[in-house]
Amino acid sequence: MAAAKPSPMSSSISRPSRLHLTPPQSSPSFSPKTLPKPSYSPRTSISHSSLSHARPSSLTLRSHNPISAFFSSSQHRPDGRNIDSDDDEKPREECGVVGIYGDPEASRLCYLALHALQHRGQEGAGIVCVQDNVLQSITGVGLVSEVFNQSKLDQLPGDLAIGHVRYSTAGSSMLKNVQPFVAGYRFGSVGVAHNGNLVNYGALRAKLEENGSIFNTSSDTEVVLHLIAISKARPFLLRIVDACEQLQGAYSMVFVTQDKLVAVRDPHGFRPLVMGRRSNGAVVFASETCALDLIEATYEREVFPGEVVVVDKDGVQSLCLMSHPQPKQCIFEHIYFALPNSIVYGRSVYESRRMFGEILATEAPVECDVVIAVPDSGVVAALGYAAKAGVPFQQGLIRSHYVGRTFIEPSQKIRDFGVKLKLSPVRAVLEGKRVVVVDDSIVRGTTSSKIVRLLKEAGAKEVHMRIASPPIVGSCYYGVDTPSSEELISNRMKVEEIREFIGSDSLAFLPFDSLQRMLEKDAPNFCYACFTGNYPVEPREDKVKRVGDFVDDGMSGNFDSIDGAWIPANRVHKVEKDKEFEGSVL
Repeated sequence: MAAAKPSPMSSSISRPSRLHLTPPQSSPSFSPKTLPKPSYSPRTSISHSSLSHARPSSLTLRSHNPISAFFSSSQHRPDGRNIDSDDDEKPREECGVVGIYGDPEASRLCYLALHALQHRGQEGAGIVCVQDNVLQSITGVGLVSEVFNQSKLDQLPGDLAIGHVRYSTAGSSMLKNVQPFVAGYRFGSVGVAHNGNLVNYGALRAKLEENGSIFNTSSDTEVVLHLIAISKARPFLLRIVDACEQLQGAYSMVFVTQDKLVAVRDPHGFRPLVMGRRSNGAVVFASETCALDLIEATYEREVFPGEVVVVDKDGVQSLCLMSHPQPKQCIFEHIYFALPNSIVYGRSVYESRRMFGEILATEAPVECDVVIAVPDSGVVAALGYAAKAGVPFQQGLIRSHYVGRTFIEPSQKIRDFGVKLKLSPVRAVLEGKRVVVVDDSIVRGTTSSKIVRLLKEAGAKEVHMRIASPPIVGSCYYGVDTPSSEELISNRMKVEEIREFIGSDSLAFLPFDSLQRMLEKDAPNFCYACFTGNYPVEPREDKVKRVGDFVDDGMSGNFDSIDGAWIPANRVHKVEKDKEFEGSVL
C-alpha cells in the first residue's frame, strides 16, 4: 500500500509568498444553490479494591443573506452543550469527507460513500456536483438517508462531486453550517468540505472582518474560502496553497471547481484522508477506506501530510503544500472513531484494537468467567482480551441502534434511563459471573458508572472494567469534540478514585508506554495530546472554538460573549511565544 512520496509539480508553478491581508476587492458570496461560471475567466494504570499501584426533516439548503441574521428572532446563547449527558460521554469526530472525479454517477457514489462514513457525523449531510461548469449543492439536517432521495440525486448530475457528513450541536441555525460550502468569487465558483479544526480560527476571522469580509456561518471552513478569495496567487491551486499556509491546526479538505477536484491535508496529518480509484479510472478521496470499499474503489494510498493533490482532465498531479514536520496523526482514529474494517494511516483498525485488548489481558489480568464489550466500539478489543486471557467472549450487552438523540421519559423517573434505552444487559450471560467489560475510553465517567450498575443489577457477581486507551487528560483542538479538561474525570482523579466513582471491582487503562511499544517505529507519528497534554500545535488564543455550532453562530455580539461554544486553550505557552506570534497572523 505504500506509495512514493509526492513530487513537486512543474517548476513553472512557483511557491506563493505569504501575503498580508488587504481589503478584498470582493468578498466571496456564499450561495449553497446553483452558481454559474462568471463571464470572466478566471487527538500502566490499574486499580482494584485490593490492588493499588501506579434527526430532523430533510432540507434543501437555500441561499442566505449574510445580513438577514441580524433581523431574525433573537436566540438565547447556551451556557453549555445542548446534548443528552449519556450521548455526550464519548468524544465525537466532527465529520467525514468524500470527493469523486470522472464517474458519470458521481453524486450517487458520493451518496453511498457518505453512508459508509455516517459514523463520523449524523446531524448533517451534503453533496456538491458539477455539470456544465455549474456547481449545484444540496445539503440538509439529518442522516444521509434522510437528506437524500432519488429525486434529490436526480438534481445532481455530472462526473465531479464532493460530499460531507458532520456532527455538531443542535441549534436552530445549524442548517447553514452544513457542508459542503459553495462560494462565488472573482474568478469562478468553489465548493469545499472540511474535516478538522483550526486553532487560529478566531484570529483569522477577526483580521478578515477588520478588512471587510462578511461571514455567514460560524464554521472555520468559511475562513478558508475567504483566504482563497483574497489571495493574489495564480493559478487556483496556488490560491489554496497560499490560504493553507496561513492555517494552524487540523484540516483534511476536498475542493471542487468547475473542472478540478483538489484534496489537501495539513502538514501534521492530524485527520485521515485516503485516495483510491474505481475500475473505470475515476479517482476517489475519502476520510476512511470503508467508503472506498462500498463503491468498489481500490485503495491506492494516503494523501500525505502537507500534500495537495489535483485531479483534472490532465490526470493526477501532486504538490508539496509546505515544509511539514513529523506527522502527528490522531491516535483516536484507531481507538474509537474509525470503523474496524478501515485502514487508517496505513494500519488496520481491527488489528490495532485487537492488540489493545491483548495488552490489557497481559498487563492487567484478573480472574473472571466471561469477557463482554460495551458495544460497538469496545467489541474488537474485548475479543483480543478474551483470546489472550483464554476466557470466553459473550454478548453481555445488547445495543439498540434505533434510539434517537431525544426521547420522552415517563413522569415516574427511571434511573439511568438514557443508558437503559441504548444498552440492555443479558442476564443469562451475567448472572453469578465475574465479568470483565471492555470499553474504548472513559471521558466524564458518568456512563461507565451507569453501565457498572446496570451489569450488577443484572446479577453480575463482579465487574472489572478494562479501558482500551490511556486515561484522557486533555481536550482536543484538532477536530475531535471533547469536553474541557476540567470535565475529564482522568484529569481530576487517580485511577483508584475513578474506580470508586464508577463502582467497579477493578479498573485498568491501556498503559501509554505499551501503546507506544505496540506502534513500534510509527509511534512518533501519532498525536497523543489527549493523553499527555502536549500539543503539537499550541492554541495561541485564550479560547478555542469547540467543534460544532452554537445557536446564534456569532452573528450578533462578539466572540467573547459566546461562552457556550468555546473551550479554554491550553495555557502552557509562554509570553515569549505570544510575542513571537504577534504580527505573524496572516
